[in-house]
Amino acid sequence: MKADRWRMAIAGFLSLLFAPAAPLDAQEKVLLMATTTSTEETGLLDVIAERFKKETGIDLRWTATGTGKALKLGEDCNVDVVMVHAPPAEKKFMEAGFGLNRKEFMYNDFVILGPAADPAGVRGQSVKEALAAIQTKKATFVSRGDKSGTHMMELGLWKNSGLPVPEKEAWYVQTGQGMMATIAVAAEKQGYALADRGTFIKYENILKGDPPLKIVVQGDPGLLNQYSVITVNPAKCPRANSELATRFSDWIAGPRGQAVIKDFTMMGKPLFTPNAK
Repeated sequence: MKADRWRMAIAGFLSLLFAPAAPLDAQEKVLLMATTTSTEETGLLDVIAERFKKETGIDLRWTATGTGKALKLGEDCNVDVVMVHAPPAEKKFMEAGFGLNRKEFMYNDFVILGPAADPAGVRGQSVKEALAAIQTKKATFVSRGDKSGTHMMELGLWKNSGLPVPEKEAWYVQTGQGMMATIAVAAEKQGYALADRGTFIKYENILKGDPPLKIVVQGDPGLLNQYSVITVNPAKCPRANSELATRFSDWIAGPRGQAVIKDFTMMGKPLFTPNAK
C-alpha cells in the first residue's frame, strides 16, 4: 500500500512538471496607458478601468502626468496607448508617425478660478478681459507650468489675448504639479488659476460644495477641452500592443465606453461629455 501511495505521488508530481503551458488566451492581458492627471484625479479612470476589464478581461494600467510627458512616453515606446487633451501637440505626434490612429471621444471645458473676493474684478468677463485685468493689477496667478494640456491651453490664452506670457513676473507662480495640487496652491495664495471643469467639480465635492476658489470666468468659446485616445504605432514601437490598444480605443469611443462617461457625475453634475464621432 505504501509503495502504491509513493507511485501515485510521483505520478502526480510528474504530471504537474510536464503539464502543457497555459494557452495564450488564459494569460493576463495588460494594456499600458499614459494619460492626464485630470482623468485620474476626477476618478473617471478607476470607473473606466473596472468596466473595461469586466467586459474584455483586459487589465488597464496607467501613468497619469501632463499631456506633454504622456506623449513623450508614447514616443519612447513605454506605453501602448495615450489619452490626452492638447490637439495641437497630438497632431504633431500623429504627423511624426508615433500614432496609429486618433479618436476624439469626450470633452469638458476650462474655467478660470479665483477667490470669492475676486481682487482683480474679473468675474463674468471674457478670457481676454480677465487675463488683461490680472496682469495689470498683478494679481496672483498660479500656473501648472508642467507642459500639460492645461498648461498649453493657458499659454495659448495669454498669446491669443495679445498679452505676453508672464513667466518671470513675481505674481506668476508655476507649480510644476498636477491640477488638484495647483488648485490647492492657488487657494492658499488667494490667486487665480486655469482648471478643467471636471477637476474643479471634484475639488468642490471634496470641500462639500463650498471651496475657497470659485469659477469667475467660463463659457468662452476658446475654453473647449477636447480629449482624444491615440494608439501607439507598432511601426515605431514594435513592442507596443496595438491589438489591445485598438480594442480599448474602439471601446471608449463605442456605445459602452461613451455610456460610462455620460453616467459619470458628481454632485449631480457631469464631469465630461462623450462626443465620439
